[in-house]
Amino acid sequence: MSERIMLEKMIWAVVGVSPNPQKYGYKVYQKLKKCGYKVYAVNPFYENIEEDKCYKDLSSLPEIPQVVNMVISAKKGKAVIEEAAKLGIKYVWFQPGSCDKELLELTGKLGMESVQACVLVSTK
Repeated sequence: MSERIMLEKMIWAVVGVSPNPQKYGYKVYQKLKKCGYKVYAVNPFYENIEEDKCYKDLSSLPEIPQVVNMVISAKKGKAVIEEAAKLGIKYVWFQPGSCDKELLELTGKLGMESVQACVLVSTK
């Protein structure tokens, strides 16, 4: 799966978003917004990220995103991937450190496409 195909999709969810400007969850979310994507913040520990509503999970979003960007540890990823598959989400973007062999196998088994790359580097 090429990064380019996912980057053409305009509705994203960032799972593991953070209000801390030093964290990748913040940087990824802000970069996607700055590049013109419609981006949803997903993290059960926050109600807002700056002025944006933060959702507790993918099922809480007002629309189904085309791409889920994972910025959480691989240990926490299985439930998110399974939820995404149930919602019919086909594309998963794993930030560095958010994926392991088990998650890659799971996405394949569930018929999802995935990439492992840093969206901060891949977007212009």
